[in-house]
Amino acid sequence: MAPPWLDVLDETIGACVTHRRPDLEARLREKRAQQLDPKLRVLVVGESKQGKSQLVNALLNAPVCAVGDDVTTTVPTYVQHAETPSAALVRNASANGSIFHTPTERIAVPIEQVTRQASAQSQHVVRAEIGIPRALLDNGLVLIDTPGVGDTRSAHTAGTFATLIQADAVLLVSDATGELTTAEMALLKKVMEACPNVTVVVTKIDLVPSWRAVVERNRALLARAGVPAKLIPVSSALRLRAAKTGDQRLNTESGFPELLACVQRDIVASADLLARRAVAVVASSAITQLVTPLREELTAHDSSHTSATISTLQEAQRRVDELRRRSARWQNVLNDEMADLISDVEYDLRDRTRRILREVEKTYDEADPAIGWEKFEQWLEDNLNEAATTNFAWLMERAEWVAAKVARNFPVYREDLIPGSVLPDDLLEPASKLEKPKIEPFSVPQKVFTGLRGSYGGVLMFGLVTSLAGMPLINVISLGAGALFGGKSIMDESDQRLKRRQAAAKAAAQRHVDDFFVKASKDVRDSGRQIQRSLRNHFSTLAEELQETLMESARSAKRAVQDDQTERERRMREGRKELDKLVTLYKRVQALGGPTMELSA
Repeated sequence: MAPPWLDVLDETIGACVTHRRPDLEARLREKRAQQLDPKLRVLVVGESKQGKSQLVNALLNAPVCAVGDDVTTTVPTYVQHAETPSAALVRNASANGSIFHTPTERIAVPIEQVTRQASAQSQHVVRAEIGIPRALLDNGLVLIDTPGVGDTRSAHTAGTFATLIQADAVLLVSDATGELTTAEMALLKKVMEACPNVTVVVTKIDLVPSWRAVVERNRALLARAGVPAKLIPVSSALRLRAAKTGDQRLNTESGFPELLACVQRDIVASADLLARRAVAVVASSAITQLVTPLREELTAHDSSHTSATISTLQEAQRRVDELRRRSARWQNVLNDEMADLISDVEYDLRDRTRRILREVEKTYDEADPAIGWEKFEQWLEDNLNEAATTNFAWLMERAEWVAAKVARNFPVYREDLIPGSVLPDDLLEPASKLEKPKIEPFSVPQKVFTGLRGSYGGVLMFGLVTSLAGMPLINVISLGAGALFGGKSIMDESDQRLKRRQAAAKAAAQRHVDDFFVKASKDVRDSGRQIQRSLRNHFSTLAEELQETLMESARSAKRAVQDDQTERERRMREGRKELDKLVTLYKRVQALGGPTMELSA
């Protein structure tokens, strides 16, 4: 005949499947398989260096677990009955991480080396298994020595909590050097959430003269915390010494007869009670986790349905009103920004042409326009075209920035609100050809005539002066002076003609640049107005589309709310029905012997 808790556990598993909680389902199925196993697993847990391994040795009167300052338990160690002593390391557990599933590899090791080899290979070893012939273990009892909770040397410390779901009973070990710490009390409560069959074992009473006071303080702590756990003080050292010498009085003083009687009476002889309690705890926890979100969902649906309906409709109307308010705002932004844009771009164009003119003046303060005019003409044309291109590119860049700024005034800003192109690319025309100014040539006859005209005054002036000395009018001195005066006249005339050519070149460049600026500035203003019209048309159309979309959204929201009303009522009826089923199941679980708690619909 199946045990009474099996049907309740199966129904709880079915509820987990119905409510789509595969994590709870897997945990309960694992608990079900473990409870049907005839073995009784007793988990020995506690913080590091509390005497857990020595306690196992003392219970079995055999050095199965290595102890010492340089040796510690780094993987769970299973000690069970075997006709002949044996030991093995289990490697590579199945992918789901449960240490109770069939391993893929089992390596036999000498029993006296199992702890050391497990520590050396702790990254790859899942657990250690030890079999010895002991009457205590003959009824299927399995003692599991676990790594110290919080021990950084063990990779399996966190796995200790995972094994709690598989334990039939737990021995929580704490030494007598001090009362239960906050961390140990937290550990005890966490253990009892998974396994209610817990016994607190206070070890090392042989080392602490005032251990009785510590035990009493611990009992008071357990009572204040509402933890119904037995507390048994023991000394593993006295137990092992008594076993070696056969001293019954020392054995009684060690406290182990009471602990062994507790194990036989409360664990081995009460397997069915342990199973019912364990199932009640895990099933209650699972049902509570199923009920809590279901109750919250029903409460939320019931309380927020009306407000959600009104809120949906109000939000749709608010968006329509917001779009209308922002329509005037984005138009003002567009007008202001485009006015600033045209002014800035026109100023930029003027500044660029002025820099070109300054470069022209600097060049023709020294250069001769008669030499390399074609090269200068090409340079001026290239620079004007570059200025126009750069200015136009800046216009387009600023126009895109303006479009993005206007788009941000819409209720919902998206990149696709910005038009891809606001102006065609064929508005920019190249600069016209520079008209070459009239450049007066200074030919050889002109130079001869200028030289003769200048030398005449020199010959006459110096000839008259030398005639006073009795020399003829034309002599060596007057001829030399005439040559000097003629050369100077030629140089002065050359300089004057160069300045006239430079002035003519500057004037021609000035006129050409001014003509270019007038045309380019008009193009800039025309382009700006075209951009403004393009953006205005684009965003006006967009605003109309958004308004229509929002109006349709409001109408759809109203229809959806009406349709949702019926669906919500149907889901709430089904939810209340499921909640009632879970409450009824929870009461059946409580009847198995779990913690007394109220769970109402």
